[in-house]
Amino acid sequence: MDVQYVYTKKRSEFGRPCFFVDEGPKLMENIMPNREFHNGYIFKNPVNRSTQCSSVLAEHEVNTIRAQYDQRGMNHTEGGWPREVNPTDEEQTLRFKKKIEKDEMYVHTVLQLTHAMEHCILQNNAINIYEEYFEDVESATLMERCSARTLNVYRDPNKVKRPVTHLSWSPDGGTRLAVSHCNLEFQRRSPDLSTFSYIWEVENPNKPQLILKPSVPIVCLEYNPKDVNCLVSGMFSGQVAFWDVRKGSTPVDMSILEPSHRDPVYSVLWINSKSGTEFFSSSTDGQVKWWDTRKLNEPSETLILDIVKGEEQILSRALGASCLEYEGTIPTRFMVGTENGCVISCNRKGKTPAEKIVSKYTAHVGPVYALQRNPSFVKNFLTIGDWMARIWSEDCKESSIMWTCNHQAQLTDGAWSPTRSSVFFTTRMDGSLDAWDILRNQKEAVISVKVCDYQLSNLRVHDQGQLVAVGNNMGTSYLAEFSENLAATQRNDKVLLTAVS
Repeated sequence: MDVQYVYTKKRSEFGRPCFFVDEGPKLMENIMPNREFHNGYIFKNPVNRSTQCSSVLAEHEVNTIRAQYDQRGMNHTEGGWPREVNPTDEEQTLRFKKKIEKDEMYVHTVLQLTHAMEHCILQNNAINIYEEYFEDVESATLMERCSARTLNVYRDPNKVKRPVTHLSWSPDGGTRLAVSHCNLEFQRRSPDLSTFSYIWEVENPNKPQLILKPSVPIVCLEYNPKDVNCLVSGMFSGQVAFWDVRKGSTPVDMSILEPSHRDPVYSVLWINSKSGTEFFSSSTDGQVKWWDTRKLNEPSETLILDIVKGEEQILSRALGASCLEYEGTIPTRFMVGTENGCVISCNRKGKTPAEKIVSKYTAHVGPVYALQRNPSFVKNFLTIGDWMARIWSEDCKESSIMWTCNHQAQLTDGAWSPTRSSVFFTTRMDGSLDAWDILRNQKEAVISVKVCDYQLSNLRVHDQGQLVAVGNNMGTSYLAEFSENLAATQRNDKVLLTAVS
């Protein structure tokens, strides 16, 4: 039988707030001291007491037994001789040697002592493996592990970000970096989009040193290799412009629209001249034009990239130029990368159009995004297109002499190292920057750096070889520094590269 009783209580009688009031102390109990216990205490004077609230931490030290070393010498020339033998007397030493060698136990004794001697030699490991024992022999360099790190980031100050289309180092040791921004997507450019490009101080990524303010966007921007204040640019409208940073943010002079290119100018390069004011440009309209900054009203010369042999060149069948290459040591020769994947080698001093277009290389299945000669072996040049990089030789027109594997992401740009002839760099659409050394590994990059999560559009290598500037399609430029072994020239690099190529 269950017995149940319910206690009831009003809700207002429990859970009520506490109200504290001031009240004096109350004496709950008072224990008086016992005088009889007083005689049992022994007083100490002085008395020291210590109290430690935290845990006690003890320090322990362990050391190995110190080895005892002793220096002893031995005369290896004379060896250990008996007392009755004079080591300075050749007749006595020779007689003693013949006597020992005739002994039956001589061979067995030597074999037993050999093992003990070998054990002592192998046991002596305290030697300097880096010591140069031979003065006339050059020591081999150690294989250093490749490394890279990002130094600075230069962002487009505009709210609407535009892709980075070109990078250029200043000729005064690379203290400044010129970055051009332009949206090249067909019919995607809004009319209110900014046309500004920037010149940055390498050490100050917070604010650009100079803002270039053209009327139309700049596609490519190139420093004069002999004058740190002068630049030329190719515009989205097909015009070219000349800049002097000492005269402000607007161009000093710009070509008029009629004699200029019909498409955006993708490449401008300075050429060797007595005046130092000449450059040439290329565009996807199939033309290469030579200019003089002192007179930009019209080009001094025009070449139509029509590879069909004929009496005259027709612009409608010309191949669109996607990139240019010019080597100062060969002033009359230049190369053009086209949109259909061909590389055209040209000679400016040819009298007829057929003589100006010397040869053609079928390089890639898509546009050639980058083209550059090797600074040490000018007959060899690098091309970037589709999903691989290729190295060519002018002596072999049928095929490239070396190529990389097909990457999962498409390649966008590439360049040789100016200080080490076997190293080149490539950028990919997945945001990776690769460094290749064809003397170390031809199948894969020696180091791959994930710079960002967006497409890298172009790169530019510093003259000293360690710094590489890359730009992406979100308007951000990165400055990456590679280890010294990718920039320092080794003693046998040219010999080995000659044998490889």
